Amino acid sequence: MKMVPKLTLSDAQVIMQACIEEAEVIGVDMDIAITDDGGNLLMFQRMDNARITSIDISLGKSFTASAARKSTRAYGEISVPGKPAFGINTSNQGKFSIVAGGLPLFAGEQIVGGVGCSSGTPDQDEIVALAGIDAFKALAYQ
Repeated sequence: MKMVPKLTLSDAQVIMQACIEEAEVIGVDMDIAITDDGGNLLMFQRMDNARITSIDISLGKSFTASAARKSTRAYGEISVPGKPAFGINTSNQGKFSIVAGGLPLFAGEQIVGGVGCSSGTPDQDEIVALAGIDAFKALAYQ
């Protein structure tokens, strides 16, 4: 039997708080989704002025980062015509996202979840997600 670490609600709360704080620093209200290692939603927050149209996008980014075990930016780079993952965004009932802003969460070498942010530019979304990843790493290595 393989024993694996799992993302907890407490972990998700730390990640979410760090994402919200970073979104406030850069001045962009975000839709923020945190999923477990299977891409299942653990926590979602829509900041006051976040785009309604970005709710599903943030969920897709978090799902993709968890399921693919790589950033949505990296997935986007290999999903254009002629590349090995072309068309992946239509799989899993269209849940895959190939736009920057989704990052996987690792505990050592083990995937434990993903963070997806949307409402800003792709770079802003990724900056906010990275703040959550950094907070999780700090928590995991205490």
